Amino acid sequence: MKKILVVVESINVNDSSASKGRVALIKNLKKCNYDIKVYHYTRKDISIQGIPCVAIKEKKVTFLAIVNKLQLIFYKLTKIRLSKYYEMLTGFSFSFLNDAKSIKAALKNEKDFNPDFVLTLSKAASFTAHKAILGIPKWHSKWLAYVHDPYPFHFYPRPYNWVEPGYHKKQEFFREVSKKSAHGVFPSQLLKEWMGSYYPDFLERGIVIPHQIQDEEVTNKVLPNYFSKEGFTILHAGNLMLPRNPKGLIEGYKEFLKNNKEAKKDTQLLFIGSNEAFNEYLNHEKNNLEQLYVSKGYVQYNEVQIMQMNASINVILEAKAEISPFLPGKFPHCIKADKPILHLGPQMSETSRLLGEDYKYKSQIDDTQKIAQHIEELYQKWKNDKYNHLNRPDLVDYLSIKNLKTVMNSLSSDASS
Repeated sequence: MKKILVVVESINVNDSSASKGRVALIKNLKKCNYDIKVYHYTRKDISIQGIPCVAIKEKKVTFLAIVNKLQLIFYKLTKIRLSKYYEMLTGFSFSFLNDAKSIKAALKNEKDFNPDFVLTLSKAASFTAHKAILGIPKWHSKWLAYVHDPYPFHFYPRPYNWVEPGYHKKQEFFREVSKKSAHGVFPSQLLKEWMGSYYPDFLERGIVIPHQIQDEEVTNKVLPNYFSKEGFTILHAGNLMLPRNPKGLIEGYKEFLKNNKEAKKDTQLLFIGSNEAFNEYLNHEKNNLEQLYVSKGYVQYNEVQIMQMNASINVILEAKAEISPFLPGKFPHCIKADKPILHLGPQMSETSRLLGEDYKYKSQIDDTQKIAQHIEELYQKWKNDKYNHLNRPDLVDYLSIKNLKTVMNSLSSDASS
């Protein structure tokens, strides 16, 4: 039985969509009959059933930790952030470097588990697990470095335009990751190609392991009161970052209602998740559109799952751009739900690539007329038979254990040759 040591920043599925995806991958690797041991930096007592989990403790009495606390106190008193000047020089914050050292120290205490692979899983833009493994050369030949998003931020495609302090140092850090890891692992083929254009080693030795479908039963079967059980429900679940403008979807829905007056009584449009970037706009719209519901913030994972399973349409909303190399974390949830997906995003995107050229229900995020047409067609189908299926067993296979085994077996063959 092959052994995988997983080093992950968080295994708390309720702290982010990233953590949901990482835990799903860990569970499916276990189902592929790998011997798994997890080191995690969740900062709380938490585990994954059936898998040995070691909670990494933060090293609090170090120079980096003390300086970080002092600069936080200084910021509270003066509103001057000293850390950005340090990041301009080194590329990283005091807390990032201390976290990486904490993870590295914990891993160096591991004596009994001799892994065939070491898989690093991060979230957001930290990649502290990757930084830690860079400092443990004995594992580089076994290292699977998971890259969930472009890094650094200035490598995001437009309209994202963030440039961080010390970006050149971050770039060099990731060049090291690309060269010293055995394989870069990407959830998206387009992301592998995108990152490979900056780091050619990823093109040569990168592999694709998409976000995973979990075959577990949904534990919560109770729909919230605001969800219409008998109606036609259009659901957008997930955070609305600034480039993901919901206006086209809302205007398209309003156009649909204008053309289908009877739909006012049996349809609804739900936005579930953090919507801070569009609070003012969404609050104005929901005061004038009774069919619109906007959550007040984060909604628990199991509650979102049951809504996705019962929605009439699941919406995947991406930025208006020429390319979107990301595979959204909710993509496997939408495939598992087996309901039509309304994809609002670029034609050149991983979601569009996987759905296929012939998939009908796609448009740019601001094409209100096409959005209205798609909603109307799906609504009329719903009225006729009360249920629509996505019916994509090919994507179920691609996002499940079957494909994961194939990819991991190819690595096992590489390792033994």
